Amino acid sequence: MLYHAYELQRTWMSSASAFAAMGANVLAGPAKSLDYFGMGPMMASALDVFAHATAHYGKPEFGITHVEIDGASHPVVQSTVLKRPFGDLLRFRVDGVSHDRPKLLIVAPMSGHYATLLRGTVERMLESCEVYITDWADARDVPLSAGKFDLDDYIDYLIDFAEFITEANGGHRIHMMAVCQPSVPAFAATALLNLHKSPAAPLTLTMMGGPIDTRECPTVVNNMAMQRPIAWFRQSVIATVPLKYRGSGRRVYPGFMQLSAFMSMNLSSHMMSHYEMFKHLTVGDEASAQATKDFYDEYRSVCDMTAEFYLQTVEEVFQKHSIPKGEFRHKGELVDITQITDTALLAIEGERDDISGLGQTRAALKLTPNLPEAKKRYYMAEAAGHYGIFNGSRWRTKVAPVVEEWIAAHPG
Repeated sequence: MLYHAYELQRTWMSSASAFAAMGANVLAGPAKSLDYFGMGPMMASALDVFAHATAHYGKPEFGITHVEIDGASHPVVQSTVLKRPFGDLLRFRVDGVSHDRPKLLIVAPMSGHYATLLRGTVERMLESCEVYITDWADARDVPLSAGKFDLDDYIDYLIDFAEFITEANGGHRIHMMAVCQPSVPAFAATALLNLHKSPAAPLTLTMMGGPIDTRECPTVVNNMAMQRPIAWFRQSVIATVPLKYRGSGRRVYPGFMQLSAFMSMNLSSHMMSHYEMFKHLTVGDEASAQATKDFYDEYRSVCDMTAEFYLQTVEEVFQKHSIPKGEFRHKGELVDITQITDTALLAIEGERDDISGLGQTRAALKLTPNLPEAKKRYYMAEAAGHYGIFNGSRWRTKVAPVVEEWIAAHPG
């Protein structure tokens, strides 16, 4: 009943949002009758904020059409090069530049948001690389006939994607970047590719704010996972997709629940952001208000993940700590992280990350004793929060150059 209750509430709120938007437009229109009483801008702004906060958001577009390289603007071509039931592989190619540029596979999180959350990441890396990215599907739209999708399947997808890109580029090895949660499956996939001496083993793996070892500097997210048994998560946050969707009957961790959990962690901050947007609108500062709207348009665009993937991730990553303990198995095969001897590792963390604490990603460098020290690097982005290490000005000017230098230092 949880999903059905949400759908009913969303229908009500969508109507309220539409009426609020109409009211804001009327009050901000040419007549502006309430301006005589000094209430027009305030009421219009309040309705605008309410309309935006209660609107429903679907899957956004990447919308990257051009990128500036060395002062010149170049068109960007986006294409889907591989289609799979639970996620496609997208490619972004820049016209008018050398085709010999490094091939970078960005592994987007399957954690409630679409891959477009990494729009800024893709856009910045296009300045130096040809970029591929995992475009994970909304689980509510994947029919039951497609089967299950768990953490093991996620790892298989990454291996298949790496092999596909390598083969498509004449056997030239790729670089891989995992943002947040996928650092774990990307780390495991890299270990398996190294173990089996695969020609698709990436030249470099960059892990950004990933929960490799959540025993290091545990956050609120980590503590919550440890305080409750896996049965609690199965009973409390898993729902069944309603009949109106293609994935009807599939058990999922709904995106709306994930969003509620993340927003509740910093509720006061989100409330202040909307209050600041209200003030900007009231004084006519549309540009500042629009920046806040753009962020929340993306942030509130959420999708569902399969129950089996979510529960397996909680259990293996946050409760059992299987990777750092050397106990993680992929379809029965022990994933021996110490077998990473060829792929260079870059661990990046944000000083103020409240989702993956300091040391959780850096732990990957300690877990690979057979990898030469020259193939390991750690970078902490000062004053950066979780999102600041892959989006925004710090990402563009501080973090991205470090990634580019690391890729350039390992050309294969």
